[in-house]
Amino acid sequence: MGGDSVRLDGNTLVLPGDVGVRFIRTLRLPEQGTHPLPPGLGEFPVRRVADYADSVPPEWAARGGVMLPMYLREAMWLSFSSKEPAALQIGVGKVCAVSGKPWTDRLARDPQNYVVLPRQPWLDGINSGKGTIRQFVAVPLGLGATVEGQVTGEETWGGIQLQNFALNDLELARWRKAEEERREQAARARYGSSDNVWLAGASGALPPPAAPAFGAAPPAPGGHPSASLPRKRQAGALGLGVGGTMRQEIYKDERPLAEWSAERAGRVFVHLVTPPDWLRITGEAAPPSPVDRAAYTAANLPWFDYFDSDATDLAPADPLANVVPVGDWLGDDHEPWQPPTPGQVHHLGDKQGKPVEDGDW
Repeated sequence: MGGDSVRLDGNTLVLPGDVGVRFIRTLRLPEQGTHPLPPGLGEFPVRRVADYADSVPPEWAARGGVMLPMYLREAMWLSFSSKEPAALQIGVGKVCAVSGKPWTDRLARDPQNYVVLPRQPWLDGINSGKGTIRQFVAVPLGLGATVEGQVTGEETWGGIQLQNFALNDLELARWRKAEEERREQAARARYGSSDNVWLAGASGALPPPAAPAFGAAPPAPGGHPSASLPRKRQAGALGLGVGGTMRQEIYKDERPLAEWSAERAGRVFVHLVTPPDWLRITGEAAPPSPVDRAAYTAANLPWFDYFDSDATDLAPADPLANVVPVGDWLGDDHEPWQPPTPGQVHHLGDKQGKPVEDGDW
């Protein structure tokens, strides 16, 4: 199947239809208990594989896509944006992070194998519980600790896979017309019914609400590797295992499946690179490891809860329910945990009532 090109805009992947995905550094949670959403600590730097074809492994060059550096056991979350409705599939080692089923080129229900944008603002991990997820954590391939290894019994792919679908032509036209009418009504309600009212951008969709200002500004892009860097050096691949449990819902799609296009808009493979390999490949040093949790909590920095009263949470994915955290494979390395105080947990969304280039892969 075809699809338009994927762009890399700074550190943001932009899939066709202006579907944006950012990769956010964050604190790794303890593997016991259930926790609020940890804060963002800035974006991972992202680079196009094609720009470093002389220094990445041949199989990476064949798969194309992008790459980013992660430390062993470092955690991440994915931040999404979309001006129009989109269905986004997220794979971890070509295992669907939502359904736990093998990667496929089609959208599916029962179980749902995608998230719906812009309703789903982010995803911090795999769909392993009712109203909870288990955090994405980087581990090397070959130990069996990745989601891919535990679900399939093999570790072949690693990395992250993304693929998006737009509404079909008929439904997209209906949605755009409804959005235009809604914008006009909102503008008239605010400014009056004068024909002289200027409806800025009335023919398009409303932009999504601004994301919370998490973390630091992204690092400046680095330079292309010099000719003295090693060529075609073998790099150790990373995949995603799971860490602690946090409160987060993955929302059910309320649309009939037939309203989505049968053809994907675009897809991209995201390679995960160790910091030493990142330096050898790109000539850039990876960002330092995130600050420890006790220092973050002691500084009274915020944690988050998010709730959408109009959305329905998906049921846990059976293949993902039994994925065990990386500590069971590598041992527990957490210092004593200092939980956030109640005042540090900020509620986002609705308030709850009391109690790039594609290749072969």
